[in-house]
Amino acid sequence: MQVTEPKVSRVAVAGNVGAASLKAEDFKFIRFRIDGEIARLTLDRPEHNMLNERMLAELAAGIDSLEGRGDVKLIILDSAAQSFCGGIELGEYTPRRAFQVLDAFQRAFTAMLDTAKPLLVVVNGPAFGGGAELAALGDLVVATPRAKFAQPEIKLGVFPPLGAAILPFIVGPKRALELVLTGEVISAEGARNLGLVNRVVTEDKLEATVKEMAGQVTAHSGPVLTMAKKAILNSMGLSLRDGVRQSMAVFLNELSSLEDSSEGLRAIAEKRSPKWKNR
Repeated sequence: MQVTEPKVSRVAVAGNVGAASLKAEDFKFIRFRIDGEIARLTLDRPEHNMLNERMLAELAAGIDSLEGRGDVKLIILDSAAQSFCGGIELGEYTPRRAFQVLDAFQRAFTAMLDTAKPLLVVVNGPAFGGGAELAALGDLVVATPRAKFAQPEIKLGVFPPLGAAILPFIVGPKRALELVLTGEVISAEGARNLGLVNRVVTEDKLEATVKEMAGQVTAHSGPVLTMAKKAILNSMGLSLRDGVRQSMAVFLNELSSLEDSSEGLRAIAEKRSPKWKNR
């Protein structure tokens, strides 16, 4: 497949990164490429992918650039380093620069949280602090036995602001409190048991597993994938009754108007594979 460079939306960046827009060709710490229906962002700041302001800005810019691109159905976030991500670089987190770094941090994680496209995170190494929070925001997470997860911020006299908010939704309040208050390290299998990881596979099967999962997702209509994700995430935190109403509203008011929805029903009646138009 032909790999194309996306048009990156303008992102205001605080601090020493500058306020100019970031383009994919200017990225220093994120490898960004689009291959057919898949956009891949690879963390590449050896050797532990410690997050600095520039890297966070690039992550936000890359994800934001994909909004409105109907040709991209899935985002994959992975790592080129030995670690998936070791969290925020301590040298960045000084009292003088704390606001700038936290602003960049919030921009990156908001981009991940708000993207309408399914997000697959691949963890083949330690994911600590902000790295564990990156993984937690994946819609789908694949890990190897090399992966370890921890929120060790409590040991530094702080707490993980995003982890404190999102972990209770994933693992429940009791386990979230334990993870945040103790800073304990958990294995990939332990993370899977908690619901932080979907699949744990050996390193030799990682590439094939990611390819398989990506194929399973991209085989479907892009707009329907977006609506299915919206229905699930928008129902979180609601009562069962309100969650059902929210999901039904998306189904009746948005899904029913899609050409792909009609095509799916026709394909079943005609006993053939659907031909998605992604609209």
